[in-house]
Amino acid sequence: MNQHAKLRIGHSACPHDCPSTCALEVELLDGKRIGRVHGAKANSYTAGVICAKVARYADRVHHPDRLLKPLIRAGAKGEGAWKEASWEAALDLVAEKFIAAEAKYGSETVWPYYYAGTMGLVQRDGIERLRHAKRYSGFFSSICTNLAWTGWMMGAGALRGPDPREMAKSDCVVIWGTNAVVTQVNVMTHAVKARKERGAKIVVIDVYENATMKQADLGLVLKPGTDGALACAVMHVLFRDGMADRAYLQKYTDDPHGLEAHLQTRTPQWAADITGLSVDEIEAFARLVGTTKKTYFRLGYGFSRQRNGSVNMHAAASIAAVAGCWQYEGGGAFHSNSGIFKLNQEVLEGTRMRDSSIRHLDHSRIGPVLTGAADALYGGPPVTALLIQNTNPINVAPEQRLVKQGFLRDDLFSCVHEQFMTDTAKLADVVLPATMFLEHDDVYKGGGNQHITLGPKLIDPPEGPRTNHFVIEELGKRLGVGDKPGFGMTEQQHIDIILGKRGLGSFDSLKQDKWVDLQPDFETAHFITGFGHADKKFHFRADWTGQAAPNRPPKSMGLFGPVASLPEFPDHVDLIEVADAAHPFRLTTSPARNFLNSTFSETPVSKAKEGRPELLLHPDDAAAYGLANGDRVEIGNARGEVVLHARLFDGIKRGVVVAEGIWPNSAHERGEGINVLTGADAPAPYGGAAFHDNKVWLRAL
Repeated sequence: MNQHAKLRIGHSACPHDCPSTCALEVELLDGKRIGRVHGAKANSYTAGVICAKVARYADRVHHPDRLLKPLIRAGAKGEGAWKEASWEAALDLVAEKFIAAEAKYGSETVWPYYYAGTMGLVQRDGIERLRHAKRYSGFFSSICTNLAWTGWMMGAGALRGPDPREMAKSDCVVIWGTNAVVTQVNVMTHAVKARKERGAKIVVIDVYENATMKQADLGLVLKPGTDGALACAVMHVLFRDGMADRAYLQKYTDDPHGLEAHLQTRTPQWAADITGLSVDEIEAFARLVGTTKKTYFRLGYGFSRQRNGSVNMHAAASIAAVAGCWQYEGGGAFHSNSGIFKLNQEVLEGTRMRDSSIRHLDHSRIGPVLTGAADALYGGPPVTALLIQNTNPINVAPEQRLVKQGFLRDDLFSCVHEQFMTDTAKLADVVLPATMFLEHDDVYKGGGNQHITLGPKLIDPPEGPRTNHFVIEELGKRLGVGDKPGFGMTEQQHIDIILGKRGLGSFDSLKQDKWVDLQPDFETAHFITGFGHADKKFHFRADWTGQAAPNRPPKSMGLFGPVASLPEFPDHVDLIEVADAAHPFRLTTSPARNFLNSTFSETPVSKAKEGRPELLLHPDDAAAYGLANGDRVEIGNARGEVVLHARLFDGIKRGVVVAEGIWPNSAHERGEGINVLTGADAPAPYGGAAFHDNKVWLRAL
């Protein structure tokens, strides 16, 4: 019997913002301590494999720097002077400040602000119940999925796709715009299985030769924001060389003749000039797809984080329709299964208390919101009180200088509920210590797969930290809404309601089963019975202003960006920050292997493996600036400037630079991180955050 088998094992789900939502087996050393974390072998998607950073989760749970007591600011903002307080005193102060702010400016001056530090439904989304009960400003959640989901919905009309486990049955797996080795390792599990068992080819498309591309049979390194051009040229070749599935197109798509005519001028040479790829590379990729019916396009989020990102996603998904790949097991295109779960969270979120007259504020535009930009406030009062859970905006939000400037306002009161003293917590007025996922009950859904997985409490937290649910409940009592619907219930009761409304049993039954598989049948998943639009067709003609999408902004916010410039058919559009004489480089801020957004940057092994903030730079560009490996380099644009260390790297196009990972601001020389350089403008048509779309200048220091 191996050591792992002798240990007491608890079952859970990874809570982090990753499409894999891995099913976990956790070594339980006693009631308060854990050992290693393993992937659940019995879960058909996780298949026993998880990323190294989660495997060593004990480093986070038992970290000596965890926040353990409520803290109240005792000096100037950001000075680092704190006094410990009881939970009762800290929560009383938060409620008192919220009530005072509301008395002065009305309820909309308070903005509960959260995101995906946990993907658990109860601990993440319960904050909405307090928002609606108190009529606080609404939260337009935009920072992650908007650009990708919008582009996908334009084509498919429904947010689902072929079973991700079918990658193992493919003859060609195209991993496009996601560094899966780093960000969702299970994609590689199934793709590599296809290669070993079927001789499948793996194609990787990205803006640099990353860890995933090193495992590819064909790697395509293109310029950021040019994916739509590549997709159009591939479809041009499919039509030109008789590899388009005309019978499929006639039956399942809206205007194949119009698309073919549109693509006449979108030749491989046209795309080569835009993407930086060679004509031969484009032709080879098109020929592989055109002659391999079981091609599975695994479309990630990374390539959508451009101002033309929705257009890029729509164009890439369109290839699978032109080639007819959807018809085959192991074929088609997949982005997310988030549309299959259909969970009813109205009690948890208090949606029946929502007042449609209350303004929404854009999550990604917290900088402009907190600095009083008129177009960000939608005619309402300034935000003078914040409750923050599960996110670290001073580190991760665009236009970091504006965000920090807003937090330093004397008239802003902020309460941050956190596990560590993050950049955001450092500027708070009250910091509350939070539990970690093994220390509370929750339930999770996996957008990158098809499972709903339970995450029951497995260990007791240290003395001090409290759950997100506890904070919302206690503030509800102090703010006079504790008797409203949805309040006064436990996490398990909320889970029972969510599961019960979907016919999925209860907390207790799911605890026994561990997870439930909700993958639709083949015909539904592959759109054999029709796509999600009213006409059941895949739409090459995108309705950029009328199409429904899961995260379309409310009508009160309208549409965003240069909507009139969005193309009728798949295309390349220069809505991106095109490099110019003053800003000759294009910067992308790609994920680091050992961090997940700003999480894990506090754990010693992750920090050691990442080293320091670096800038990947082509050797020829480095030579032109007199830079050697390790030299200090400054990059900047109109939003600010940041200092990093140069790392010469020839797996990148000239004129492109990459900064991997969201390091704490303090890890940078001047105390300012990479998001000083990213823009908070909302891209067309439904908003989002264009993190990988920045023009910058560069100079040696």
